[in-house]
Amino acid sequence: MEPRKTYTVDEAQKRMERYCAYQERCHKEVHQKLYEMRMIPLAIDEIIDHLLRHNFLNETRFAQAFARGKFRVKKWGRNRIVNELKMRQISTFNIKIALKEIPDSEYYKTFEALAEKRLKQLVSEKDLQKKRKKLADYLFYRGWESELVYGKVGEIMKRKS
Repeated sequence: MEPRKTYTVDEAQKRMERYCAYQERCHKEVHQKLYEMRMIPLAIDEIIDHLLRHNFLNETRFAQAFARGKFRVKKWGRNRIVNELKMRQISTFNIKIALKEIPDSEYYKTFEALAEKRLKQLVSEKDLQKKRKKLADYLFYRGWESELVYGKVGEIMKRKS
């Protein structure tokens, strides 16, 4: 088995500049990548400091891009976005800033469209309770707030009666 490549601080720094320039990264991802490259803690701190000073790494920018992307592409609700950002050790301050990237009007419009699309997929489900549960589970998994989900589930009941 061939030995793993080792990197000088300069080589690792250049690699991390490219890594961060390709797409927004959070500190945790960069730290993990440097650890996988077998850099010593002192070098990791030095490289992360360099990336921060030269604006390759910006946690606020990362959180904003993450929130916009997951909402627009994956149709995630605020709860899922917040939880995923917390898992990446993003500060509460930056999470609040990130959530401002999602306009309320667009948020509710997306929720309605997603719920209606899922309802159409559940048309073959004859048991109303199962249908409600499947819709609610789907929306909760995507991180939508309980008041929105239960409101939508209640709306289905009104349609049926």
